[in-house]
Amino acid sequence: MTSHTLQQLFKTYKEKQLHHRYIFSKHILPLLKKHTSHFEIEVIGQSVLKESIYAIKMGSGKTKIFMWSQMHGNESTTTKAIFDMLNVFAEFDDASIKTILNQCTIAIIPMLNPDGAKAYTRLNANQMDLNRDAQDLTQPESLVLRQYFDAFQPHFCFNLHGQRTIFSAGNTNNSATVSFLAPAQDAECTITETRKKAMEIIVEMNKNLQKQIPNQVGIYDDAFNLNCVGDTFQSLNVPTVLFEAGHFVNDYEREQVRSYIFQSILLAIHFIASAQISGNGYKTYFKIPQNEKLFYDIVIRNAKIQAEIKDIAIQYQEILKDEQIEFVPKIEKIGNLDAFFGHKEIDAKCKKVTHPNFEPLEEGNEIVFVWIDDDNIELIMKKN
Repeated sequence: MTSHTLQQLFKTYKEKQLHHRYIFSKHILPLLKKHTSHFEIEVIGQSVLKESIYAIKMGSGKTKIFMWSQMHGNESTTTKAIFDMLNVFAEFDDASIKTILNQCTIAIIPMLNPDGAKAYTRLNANQMDLNRDAQDLTQPESLVLRQYFDAFQPHFCFNLHGQRTIFSAGNTNNSATVSFLAPAQDAECTITETRKKAMEIIVEMNKNLQKQIPNQVGIYDDAFNLNCVGDTFQSLNVPTVLFEAGHFVNDYEREQVRSYIFQSILLAIHFIASAQISGNGYKTYFKIPQNEKLFYDIVIRNAKIQAEIKDIAIQYQEILKDEQIEFVPKIEKIGNLDAFFGHKEIDAKCKKVTHPNFEPLEEGNEIVFVWIDDDNIELIMKKN
């Protein structure tokens, strides 16, 4: 599939009923109902609060691909991309789609953590991170995932997540708009044959993304933790790819990033269906830069604070209110931030910067604007 084809498919088949960041069961249930005539859809378990967890299955091929989204409830971009992709499989009559469905059987859990999704939190209703429960399997959602994995016996896994705005692609001022990882399967991070296959898929996705977001793709930290789902499945010799939907300029609703994730998932599936994944094409994986934590949402440079010139870093706190996500500015750090970048940067030009109440600024302050001398500088995000 060409980059142009993937972009056009997204524009044509984007699921219009899903938008913004807050996505929970009530948003996807009508879409699952819509797709019952296209795919096999079943309830495979329940969450802590007895919300249904669904699986979608399509295709009849020998190669099995398994993916899951919203393991962390507040990471919804990949869920949107899944439903965009389902529209393609349901409606796009093309040889490439027929090849996929003939060569592959695809299973998708679109929302593994419905309780966390409704509460807009990373954790489940028991305040547990499901991505640290892959070995103990103490949570019902963890059991659902593992039992489905064991029954389905996939040849490839896609672990779909979202990441914060703090990440850069390497030691640069390029945001890590999309990140990938072929997780380690042992403490030594050995480059095994299984990892090589996952790396080869990432190399293919990166080729497409570099045409659209050059130097904005990163590799996530591969420190081994068997309690993480990706590491566990990789250790069972199933090539597993971590997808991380990151930040694109001014795209706090993650609608542009949604396109890149959609393209990446569909391209990866097509690559698996149409090529013999041997792992031989893995080496350029190591040319993709490692993620670093070099970004803040806003940096005010050269601010005069109590007679000293300092920089001010502001990070948005994502707050759920009336089924909307509000981005509340909070001072994260005050000091010399020469080594860091802001998605938005303001030069105070050594002028006095003060709290809205003319109090001294302090780390931890939640503020919607600052005074730069007599100018009111808004920090709150304007809604689209």
